[in-house]
Amino acid sequence: MNICDDGPYILMARTLATTSRIVYNGWASPLLGWQLYLGAAFIKLFGFSYTAVRSSTLLVAMALAFVLQRTLVRANLCERNATLGTLALVLSPLYLMLSVTYMTDIPGLFAIVLCLYGCLRALQASTSRATILWLISAVCTNTLCGTARQIAWLGTLVMVPSTLWLLRAQRRVLLAGIAVTFAGALFIFVCMQWLKRQPYVIPVPLFNSRYPLAHGVGQLSFLLLDIPFLLLPIFVLFFPALRKSKPRIILLLSAALLGFIFLATYPSRLRGTFRHLLEPAGEQMGSWVGVHGFIEILSLKGAQPLFLNTEAQVFLTLISYSALISLLISLLHSKSLHTKSLHTQALPPDPGSRSDISWKQLGILFVPFSLAYVLLLLSAAATTYYLFDRYALGLLILALICLIRYYQEQIRPQLPLASFFLIALMAIYGIAVTHDTFALARARVTLAAELAANGVPPTSVDNGWDYNVDVELQHADHINDSRILVPANTYVPQSRPPGACQMQWYERFPHIRPVYGISFTPDACYGPAPFAPVYYSRWPYRTPGTLYVVRYSSTR
Repeated sequence: MNICDDGPYILMARTLATTSRIVYNGWASPLLGWQLYLGAAFIKLFGFSYTAVRSSTLLVAMALAFVLQRTLVRANLCERNATLGTLALVLSPLYLMLSVTYMTDIPGLFAIVLCLYGCLRALQASTSRATILWLISAVCTNTLCGTARQIAWLGTLVMVPSTLWLLRAQRRVLLAGIAVTFAGALFIFVCMQWLKRQPYVIPVPLFNSRYPLAHGVGQLSFLLLDIPFLLLPIFVLFFPALRKSKPRIILLLSAALLGFIFLATYPSRLRGTFRHLLEPAGEQMGSWVGVHGFIEILSLKGAQPLFLNTEAQVFLTLISYSALISLLISLLHSKSLHTKSLHTQALPPDPGSRSDISWKQLGILFVPFSLAYVLLLLSAAATTYYLFDRYALGLLILALICLIRYYQEQIRPQLPLASFFLIALMAIYGIAVTHDTFALARARVTLAAELAANGVPPTSVDNGWDYNVDVELQHADHINDSRILVPANTYVPQSRPPGACQMQWYERFPHIRPVYGISFTPDACYGPAPFAPVYYSRWPYRTPGTLYVVRYSSTR
């Protein structure tokens, strides 16, 4: 079954494998591009299955881990620190989960990291010819791999021009760089024009005049405050910096943090707002590292069992935000940043390389890219209304480089042995989250098979929006979405079904008219239906989770 958005993408890969045509189905707003061809190749090799197509993403995730480690080394991190930094990201619950789905986040991040690596190599190249070749590599890999997820094209549109600004003194390099960047921008323009004309694509406008800006800023704040948790093994290394601050400052900061925890947990009208800031990302945020261990908006009926209770959330929040405060204190007391790290040599001796990358160069590379990235995130929130934590992957790479390099230069040449332990803890958490996600999905598929065996068609069952997407696409060539512009008048308005128990997004799935639904509790809607429940494994708990079939009408 579908995991979040990847089911319709997998079906598109199957269509490409069988017809050699890219056909959208009313769910995708990313271009998908090369990701579809890779998925189709896996179908050709191994036959069609959701697992086979998802394995293509795992292959990309492994390649990305290698390129990321080399990129960190090129950003003046020593080999050990670069390796630990890479592990801190790729063993995080966010990266682990995305690596085993067919979502566009990992392929899109791959495009960004390839571009960053090419830009760093261009800055360090010893000859004009090598510099030009690395710039061409950065543009070509970013434009081609960026076809999976359009935000990755900020590498060509922003990061490469920033690199050219740093190389502006070299006239030959500058002219060649402008030419290749223009060619890349032209390729992007052609791709976007092609996408705009494809049937059943969900358009994403750059600007939405009706979008509440305050809501977008709030969502962006939630997203940025997730970063200390997602990179927790690195952030906690700054705890010793608390000793540099005056006791009065520490007392005030502690009081403010405890006050926030109180507002987030104490029953009041403010609790709903502040609870979103508890780590892992709070309820209803659509986060894969949420308190339930899987995506929050499952839309199954009944009370969803918690993966982490409030006490565990409070503990992780205290650790994450205290680590963020420690970093800020360290920055206030730091010496001026310099190019050479405390380690004797971040890069291995290489007579063909230029001087190390300075903080100023990193700033010119990172700041414009980050600003453009944030603006596009605000635009995305106008369509999705939420900014999910996976949207922060592009910023996590930049934060990772800056954090580890700052630690290497200002505190210690190498990350301590404790970072191994911290990375292992986050990996254990990520493995548990990933396991629970797929265990729950298997239980839902088992219940669907049980109902089908008893003569109940899939169109009579509400198994959650992510399962319902695939059921609808078995009976129609597209999802009934009001945002589709091509062909015109595609959307057919749907009347609200009778009954108190409603299916989420019923207007998008007109072929599904549920008689039964899947629930975490047997007493949801109109009570239990005469079908056996299904149990699923829940790590780290010994007691398994249970799914029930409930009735959607009062008639038996």
